[in-house]
Amino acid sequence: MTNQQAARNLYTRTRNEKFALGAFNIDNQETLKAVALAAAAKKAPVLVEVSQGEVEAIGLHNIRCMVDNYKHELGVTMFINLDHSPSVAAAKAGIDAGFEFIHIDLSQAKKDATPGEIVAATREVVEYAKTTGALVESEPHYFGGASNVHTEAIDYEAIKKTFSTPDETKNFIQATGIDTFAVAIGNLHGLYPLPKKLDLALLETIAQANPTARLSLHGGSGTPDDDFRGAVARGISKININSELRRAFRDTLEQQLADHKDEYAVVKLMPAVIAAVQAVVEHKIDVFGSAGKA
Repeated sequence: MTNQQAARNLYTRTRNEKFALGAFNIDNQETLKAVALAAAAKKAPVLVEVSQGEVEAIGLHNIRCMVDNYKHELGVTMFINLDHSPSVAAAKAGIDAGFEFIHIDLSQAKKDATPGEIVAATREVVEYAKTTGALVESEPHYFGGASNVHTEAIDYEAIKKTFSTPDETKNFIQATGIDTFAVAIGNLHGLYPLPKKLDLALLETIAQANPTARLSLHGGSGTPDDDFRGAVARGISKININSELRRAFRDTLEQQLADHKDEYAVVKLMPAVIAAVQAVVEHKIDVFGSAGKA
């Protein structure tokens, strides 16, 4: 069985067994190790995801090799998701590198991309993904926010204008042939002063109108646990977490540097950093219901 076939089998189980895969962004090897250790501790399947910035910093094939090494070393179920790939060429490169999950998001590079351009690009990636069996994810318009810690409040009136609808979801899936539709129901990239609010009633209508569709939730950081549980119960199969990992990493590293001003072997400061990130991942795994599902 190929990695892609195993990923598809696992993805089918998310709907049947009512759990979601945690998709955890990594910036470096330490974050990857934290995700892998959490997966091992919780006996949970996980997705390691990288977007264009991380790809440029680490390299597609280096990421593939690092993930495979931790899989074999720790005996964990771990796949790779190329997150918000900004072009067809970048998405194809991820497919060629053996990534099991591919998110094509033309609007990241071209925020004024027309619906027709987005559909055409997505269909091209879906067709190319058949060469390996990779699962393809997309959405019909730009998804807002930034994976960082924000001080401004969330403008819900503004983001409601881009909320998904049942018909839009159905039409986009039919037009593109994607495996996963990224819903917009109040989720937003980044961490904000107040918790996010998901429109679970809207999610339920979307899921009911698209009973065979797999749905993902981007911008998960800062969402209350009960909202996550409600989203999983209503059909969410994949949840992306980034900013909470970055905050845990940076805050702990800053504390380590402050506490050990005479230590220049930074590697000696990393166990506490890795443990802090691992704790966030383990908590999300519990909330998403994926513990013990490897």
